[in-house]
Amino acid sequence: MELSAKGVHCTGQMPLILLNKPYRVLTQFRDSEGRATLAASVRQKNVYPAGRLDYESEGLLLLTDDGKLQARISQPRSKIAKTYWAQVEGVPSASQLEQLRSGVSLKDGPANAVSACSIPEPIGLWDRDPPIRYRANVADSWIEVTIAEGRNRQVRRMTAAVGLPTLRLVRAAIGPWSLDGLQPGESREIANRDAWAQLA
Repeated sequence: MELSAKGVHCTGQMPLILLNKPYRVLTQFRDSEGRATLAASVRQKNVYPAGRLDYESEGLLLLTDDGKLQARISQPRSKIAKTYWAQVEGVPSASQLEQLRSGVSLKDGPANAVSACSIPEPIGLWDRDPPIRYRANVADSWIEVTIAEGRNRQVRRMTAAVGLPTLRLVRAAIGPWSLDGLQPGESREIANRDAWAQLA
């Protein structure tokens, strides 16, 4: 047991793992259907994802053996910002971006982005395998969307609601942590104590 920056006793002894989850990898360690899982990238035992990332989405995933840290990161009431790069079909207008920020209606209730803006293709972004399916007569572009929730497929549903279907989705950051050059399947570690301090 060790004391965190906020005086909470942390049960975890292992570092927080920052993993770049590859495309079409499940956010779990076993699958009865034979699909790719985290087991191929994460060798540490008894760590669990702090939140989830869709099978067809890529990017930052956090894993820990500290149950309190896991809850702090993943519970909706924590409102930890999550930033995504979304390659969308079409070229977003100012009104579509404003819709994302002001809120859209989804089946499970209204949702809004903390921020949403157009961006160039992110520098250093890896090629996806397989690549997205391009259509010569349909433009595509990149937007950056930050949310403080984590509902199922939320960003994909939000962009679809404003007429910008998502073709590719990469989570770039969670709270104070970012990909920072990690390639698919690569990871780095942050000491448990430091992870708590960065959330303070």
